[in-house]
Amino acid sequence: MTTRLEKLTENLQAVLGTKLTRTTTHVGEITVECKPADLLDVCTVLRDDTALKFEQLIDLCGVDYIDHGEGTWEGQRFAVVYHFLSISLNHRLRLKVFAKDDDFPVIPTLVDIWSAANWFEREAFDLYGLMFEGHPDLRRLLTDYGFIGHPFRKDFPMIGNVEMRYDPEQQRVIYQPVSIELRNVVPRMIRDEGFHNG
Repeated sequence: MTTRLEKLTENLQAVLGTKLTRTTTHVGEITVECKPADLLDVCTVLRDDTALKFEQLIDLCGVDYIDHGEGTWEGQRFAVVYHFLSISLNHRLRLKVFAKDDDFPVIPTLVDIWSAANWFEREAFDLYGLMFEGHPDLRRLLTDYGFIGHPFRKDFPMIGNVEMRYDPEQQRVIYQPVSIELRNVVPRMIRDEGFHNG
Protein backbone atom coordinates (compact mmCIF):
# COMPACT_ATOMS: atom_id res chain seq x y z
CA MET A 1 0.00 0.00 0.00
CA THR A 2 1.32 3.44 -0.98
CA THR A 3 1.44 6.18 1.66
CA ARG A 4 0.26 9.73 0.97
CA LEU A 5 3.87 11.01 0.91
CA GLU A 6 4.94 8.28 -1.50
CA LYS A 7 1.99 9.09 -3.77
CA LEU A 8 2.82 12.81 -3.71
CA THR A 9 6.48 12.05 -4.49
CA GLU A 10 5.40 9.84 -7.42
CA ASN A 11 3.11 12.59 -8.73
CA LEU A 12 5.87 15.20 -8.46
CA GLN A 13 8.34 12.97 -10.33
CA ALA A 14 5.78 12.07 -13.00
CA VAL A 15 4.77 15.67 -13.69
CA LEU A 16 8.04 17.56 -13.17
CA GLY A 17 10.66 14.88 -13.88
CA THR A 18 14.09 16.36 -14.63
CA LYS A 19 13.06 19.89 -13.65
CA LEU A 20 13.48 18.72 -10.05
CA THR A 21 17.16 18.46 -9.19
CA ARG A 22 16.61 16.84 -5.80
CA THR A 23 13.79 15.29 -3.77
CA THR A 24 14.07 14.39 -0.09
CA THR A 25 11.66 13.23 2.59
CA HIS A 26 12.42 13.95 6.23
CA VAL A 27 10.15 13.74 9.30
CA GLY A 28 7.09 13.36 7.12
CA GLU A 29 7.79 16.35 4.85
CA ILE A 30 8.86 16.48 1.23
CA THR A 31 11.44 18.98 0.01
CA VAL A 32 12.19 19.41 -3.68
CA GLU A 33 14.80 21.57 -5.39
CA CYS A 34 14.93 23.13 -8.82
CA LYS A 35 17.13 25.57 -10.73
CA PRO A 36 16.18 29.27 -10.85
CA ALA A 37 15.66 29.01 -14.62
CA ASP A 38 12.94 26.36 -14.05
CA LEU A 39 11.26 28.03 -11.06
CA LEU A 40 8.34 29.67 -12.90
CA ASP A 41 7.53 26.52 -14.88
CA VAL A 42 7.77 24.32 -11.77
CA CYS A 43 5.54 26.62 -9.72
CA THR A 44 2.93 26.94 -12.45
CA VAL A 45 2.72 23.13 -12.62
CA LEU A 46 2.57 22.87 -8.82
CA ARG A 47 -0.42 25.22 -8.81
CA ASP A 48 -2.29 24.00 -11.90
CA ASP A 49 -1.70 20.25 -12.21
CA THR A 50 -4.74 18.29 -11.01
CA ALA A 51 -2.57 15.75 -9.17
CA LEU A 52 -0.82 18.48 -7.17
CA LYS A 53 -3.13 21.55 -6.77
CA PHE A 54 -0.91 23.69 -4.55
CA GLU A 55 -3.31 26.61 -4.39
CA GLN A 56 -1.49 28.51 -1.66
CA LEU A 57 1.98 29.84 -1.11
CA ILE A 58 1.97 29.95 2.69
CA ASP A 59 5.53 31.12 3.32
CA LEU A 60 8.77 32.13 1.64
CA CYS A 61 12.07 32.83 3.35
CA GLY A 62 15.68 33.48 2.52
CA VAL A 63 18.52 31.31 3.81
CA ASP A 64 22.22 32.16 4.06
CA TYR A 65 24.34 28.99 3.94
CA ILE A 66 27.73 30.71 4.36
CA ASP A 67 28.62 28.88 7.61
CA HIS A 68 26.35 25.87 7.17
CA GLY A 69 27.80 22.59 8.38
CA GLU A 70 30.44 24.38 10.43
CA GLY A 71 32.13 25.69 7.31
CA THR A 72 31.94 22.49 5.28
CA TRP A 73 29.20 23.78 2.92
CA GLU A 74 30.38 23.86 -0.69
CA GLY A 75 27.19 24.89 -2.49
CA GLN A 76 25.75 28.27 -3.36
CA ARG A 77 25.42 30.73 -0.48
CA PHE A 78 21.82 31.95 -0.81
CA ALA A 79 18.58 30.03 -1.23
CA VAL A 80 14.90 30.84 -1.18
CA VAL A 81 12.63 28.29 0.49
CA TYR A 82 8.94 28.19 -0.42
CA HIS A 83 6.19 26.42 1.53
CA PHE A 84 3.07 25.39 -0.39
CA LEU A 85 -0.30 24.06 0.73
CA SER A 86 -2.90 22.14 -1.24
CA ILE A 87 -6.19 22.71 0.52
CA SER A 88 -8.16 20.50 -1.84
CA LEU A 89 -5.74 17.52 -1.62
CA ASN A 90 -4.55 18.21 1.96
CA HIS A 91 -0.80 18.08 1.44
CA ARG A 92 2.21 20.35 1.87
CA LEU A 93 5.45 20.82 -0.01
CA ARG A 94 8.71 22.67 0.48
CA LEU A 95 10.61 23.95 -2.57
CA LYS A 96 14.20 25.19 -2.37
CA VAL A 97 15.96 27.25 -5.04
CA PHE A 98 19.61 28.34 -4.82
CA ALA A 99 20.63 31.63 -6.43
CA LYS A 100 23.44 31.12 -8.96
CA ASP A 101 25.47 34.22 -8.01
CA ASP A 102 26.57 34.70 -4.38
CA ASP A 103 27.53 38.37 -4.95
CA PHE A 104 24.22 39.35 -6.57
CA PRO A 105 21.62 36.65 -5.79
CA VAL A 106 18.66 36.79 -8.19
CA ILE A 107 15.56 34.58 -8.27
CA PRO A 108 12.47 35.09 -10.48
CA THR A 109 9.46 36.59 -8.71
CA LEU A 110 6.38 34.44 -8.06
CA VAL A 111 4.00 37.41 -7.70
CA ASP A 112 2.20 36.55 -10.96
CA ILE A 113 1.59 32.97 -9.79
CA TRP A 114 0.76 33.63 -6.11
CA SER A 115 0.11 37.27 -5.16
CA ALA A 116 1.06 36.44 -1.55
CA ALA A 117 4.68 36.29 -2.73
CA ASN A 118 4.76 40.10 -2.89
CA TRP A 119 5.42 40.84 0.79
CA PHE A 120 7.38 37.64 1.41
CA GLU A 121 9.80 38.55 -1.39
CA ARG A 122 10.14 42.11 -0.11
CA GLU A 123 11.04 40.72 3.32
CA ALA A 124 13.68 38.37 1.83
CA PHE A 125 15.09 41.28 -0.18
CA ASP A 126 15.25 43.52 2.87
CA LEU A 127 16.77 41.01 5.28
CA TYR A 128 18.99 38.94 2.95
CA GLY A 129 19.55 41.12 -0.12
CA LEU A 130 17.89 38.58 -2.40
CA MET A 131 16.70 40.14 -5.66
CA PHE A 132 13.43 38.98 -7.24
CA GLU A 133 13.48 39.61 -10.96
CA GLY A 134 10.18 41.02 -12.21
CA HIS A 135 8.86 42.01 -8.78
CA PRO A 136 6.53 45.02 -9.18
CA ASP A 137 7.70 46.94 -6.09
CA LEU A 138 10.90 45.50 -4.60
CA ARG A 139 11.82 47.83 -1.73
CA ARG A 140 12.59 47.53 1.95
CA LEU A 141 9.77 46.31 4.16
CA LEU A 142 11.07 46.04 7.74
CA THR A 143 14.16 48.23 7.95
CA ASP A 144 14.43 51.97 7.39
CA TYR A 145 15.00 53.27 3.84
CA GLY A 146 18.42 54.58 4.87
CA PHE A 147 19.46 51.25 6.37
CA ILE A 148 22.78 49.94 5.09
CA GLY A 149 23.16 46.21 4.46
CA HIS A 150 20.96 43.19 5.06
CA PRO A 151 20.74 42.20 8.74
CA PHE A 152 19.98 38.47 8.37
CA ARG A 153 23.13 37.78 6.37
CA LYS A 154 25.51 35.82 8.56
CA ASP A 155 28.39 38.21 7.85
CA PHE A 156 26.39 41.29 8.95
CA PRO A 157 27.99 42.83 12.08
CA MET A 158 25.96 42.15 15.22
CA ILE A 159 26.15 45.81 16.26
CA GLY A 160 25.22 47.04 12.78
CA ASN A 161 26.90 49.69 10.65
CA VAL A 162 25.06 52.91 11.44
CA GLU A 163 22.70 54.12 14.11
CA MET A 164 19.91 56.64 13.93
CA ARG A 165 19.30 59.25 16.61
CA TYR A 166 17.59 62.57 17.07
CA ASP A 167 20.00 65.53 17.16
CA PRO A 168 18.51 68.37 19.24
CA GLU A 169 20.93 70.93 17.77
CA GLN A 170 19.96 70.12 14.18
CA GLN A 171 16.37 69.33 15.22
CA ARG A 172 16.22 66.28 12.98
CA VAL A 173 17.04 62.59 12.86
CA ILE A 174 20.61 61.86 11.78
CA TYR A 175 22.61 58.77 10.89
CA GLN A 176 26.06 58.20 12.29
CA PRO A 177 28.52 55.31 12.64
CA VAL A 178 27.66 52.93 15.46
CA SER A 179 29.03 54.18 18.77
CA ILE A 180 28.62 50.98 20.77
CA GLU A 181 31.81 49.73 22.37
CA LEU A 182 32.59 46.10 21.70
CA ARG A 183 32.71 44.21 24.96
CA ASN A 184 32.84 40.67 26.25
CA VAL A 185 29.31 39.58 27.14
CA VAL A 186 30.20 36.08 28.29
CA PRO A 187 29.13 35.73 31.93
CA ARG A 188 31.87 34.99 34.42
CA MET A 189 31.43 32.10 36.80
CA ILE A 190 32.16 32.94 40.42
CA ARG A 191 32.70 29.91 42.58
CA ASP A 192 33.01 29.93 46.32
CA GLU A 193 35.47 27.14 46.89
CA GLY A 194 34.74 27.23 50.61
CA PHE A 195 31.01 26.76 50.13
CA HIS A 196 29.67 24.08 52.44
CA ASN A 197 26.28 22.57 52.59
CA GLY A 198 25.34 22.88 56.21
